Formats: sequence, structure tokens, C-alpha cells
Amino acid sequence: MLQIKNYCMEYIEGKRVIDNLNLSVREGDIYAFVGRNGVGKTTTIKSIVGINHITDGDILLDKISILKKPIEYKKNIAYVPDNPILYEYLTGIQYLNFIADIYEMTYKEREEQIKKYANKFELYNELGNLISSYSHGMKQKLVLIAAFMHNPKLYVLDEPFVGLDPKASFTLKELLKEKANEGKIIFFSTHVLDVAERLCNRIAIIKDGKLIADGDMERIIKDKTLEQTFMELVGDE
Repeated sequence: MLQIKNYCMEYIEGKRVIDNLNLSVREGDIYAFVGRNGVGKTTTIKSIVGINHITDGDILLDKISILKKPIEYKKNIAYVPDNPILYEYLTGIQYLNFIADIYEMTYKEREEQIKKYANKFELYNELGNLISSYSHGMKQKLVLIAAFMHNPKLYVLDEPFVGLDPKASFTLKELLKEKANEGKIIFFSTHVLDVAERLCNRIAIIKDGKLIADGDMERIIKDKTLEQTFMELVGDE
């Protein structure tokens, strides 16, 4: 389980971007984290993966604190940012092997997993090329392959569908469902609310750095669409 406990974040002392956020994301959840621009979604995500500091509170994965045991915590997560920044002087396969080294994957494991996911995202034949030659969509696919290949417990994705072609988007949705069925935890932010409504079983909506809705998707939206519910809750910003 991913637990966000009393999480607060300040970039400027006394001015909280996120104020006392509490969330629990269970095994098997595909959990949408939504809100308008600038309300703290990416800030929260960067704290979950250990990029941002935490002003107050804690974040735990299977009771392992990111503050107390950051390396052990990070071994069990994968992060796909909204704008992947990669080592463009490497080839695709060099980058994937670099990630495999970090997660201590054996040669056999990495060979099997890279082939599996690179074929799923139709990037296998491009792995020998420099990343600098990749389009944005290809870079997004490479980051997704790197995320899936080491089979983490927690997947944290920030706008993961941006730049993907329709087939790759479909592949990603199917993989997320597959991983959820295996008991993995999927936590992602998106502005594409119809995708979130169809794909996710649970959702959190934040406004001005505070949680305003959290729970099962069906309970939150009731007989409305997610877009209608979202606009009712945050449309007056």
C-alpha cells in the first residue's frame, strides 16, 4: 500500500503548496490524481518519488518510509515524468541497460524484459539509435519500457499518455490493467478525464493544494461523468 500521511510541501517558508494531504492507495488500484494546473499534482508526485523534499508528514510504500529508508523505498517504484529528460548521447539500449544496472537486473532478466516491452511499444528496432534522434513519442515509449521492465510494486506516472500515438496509448492502458490485476499499485496524474474515468477504479481531486474528493470512482461521480463532477468541484477556480 502507498500511504501519504499529513504531507505538506513549502517552496517558500510559510506558504504551503500542499497542505496536510492524506491518501492511501491499495494494491490493485489504478488511482487517478487530478486537478487544474498549478494546484500541486506534480509537486506531490515528485515527493512520492523522492525528487522533492517533504516539509511535513511522510510517504510510505508497504510501511517503508521514503524519509527513513529512501533507497529501499525507491527500489520498488518506477517514475514516468510528464516531460522525460534523457541522456541523449546514449542509445536507447544503453539507457535501458543503465536503468537495469541501477535495479540490479540480471543479464537474462533485462534481455527478456527489454525485448518484451520494446516490442509491445514498437521501439525494439530503434534501440540501437541515439536518443537524440528520437521524437517526443519515442522518448516517452523508452521511459515506459524502463518503468515496466524491472517490475516494481508502484508505478507513478505524470501525464503518461502525452505524445503517444493511439496504438501506444492502447498498449499502455492494457499494461496498466495487467499490472493492477497482478496486485501492483498505479498512481497517475492526467488531464484527460475521460481516460481516467474509464481506466481508474479510484480517484483523488485536489484544489488549491488540498484534497476535496477521494474514493471509488463510481461513488465520486455517481450518475454523472467525471468531467461534470470535476467542473462542479473545481470549476469556480
